[in-house]
Amino acid sequence: MKSFATLLAAVGLVAAHGYVDNATIGGQFYQFYQPYMDPYMGNNKPARISRSIPGNGPVEDATSIDVQCNAGSAPAPLHAAAAAGSDVTLRWTLWPDSHVGPLITYMARCPDTGCQDWSPGTSAVWFKIKEGGRVGTSNTWATTPLMKAPTSYTYTIPSCLKKGFYLVRHEIIALHAAWTYPGAQFYPGCHQLNVTGSGSKVPSSLVALPGAYKGTDAGITYDAYKGESCSRCSED
Repeated sequence: MKSFATLLAAVGLVAAHGYVDNATIGGQFYQFYQPYMDPYMGNNKPARISRSIPGNGPVEDATSIDVQCNAGSAPAPLHAAAAAGSDVTLRWTLWPDSHVGPLITYMARCPDTGCQDWSPGTSAVWFKIKEGGRVGTSNTWATTPLMKAPTSYTYTIPSCLKKGFYLVRHEIIALHAAWTYPGAQFYPGCHQLNVTGSGSKVPSSLVALPGAYKGTDAGITYDAYKGESCSRCSED
């Protein structure tokens, strides 16, 4: 039998991570996939716009397909309608102050039939729409606002984007090389949009995930607790 101290330690590890809990998109509230509830609801499992995640823990291998939308991720049945140029507000579970690092948001265009039966695999389909890192040489990071309730993060759908179905990948990269190897923990999640509007642009500078970064990159092996500068992690 596990000791009480061991159980407390396990609880602490669970509490020390997070995921996107819900969002406001196109003025509509959406509850995202609930990893500790949805799998156990059987035929009453709610339809979501966000893809499944296994829990609040990290992906630690930058070369794994899990870094794309999280481990075992599967397409969701629904899409949220949103106009190009509009804001999307994501609300994380309370984020631990020990896990500082960048927040990055990508999008990928799905087939004209929708995202509900599509996964990009290792193809280069992703384009970055927002990133935030360290503010100068301060101790303030893109993750800092998520460490106090209410937590929220907003990205803007590019106003020039051609209408259609899109998969959004949003992640935190927690930088603590002293604790893990190769030096970062990835907390990705994906949700599905039906973008409306009169835009005509389909981005052409695309990357693959995994593949956009390596576990040995300076911005991944960087140890946020040594106070070293890292231009790659700086705010754009």
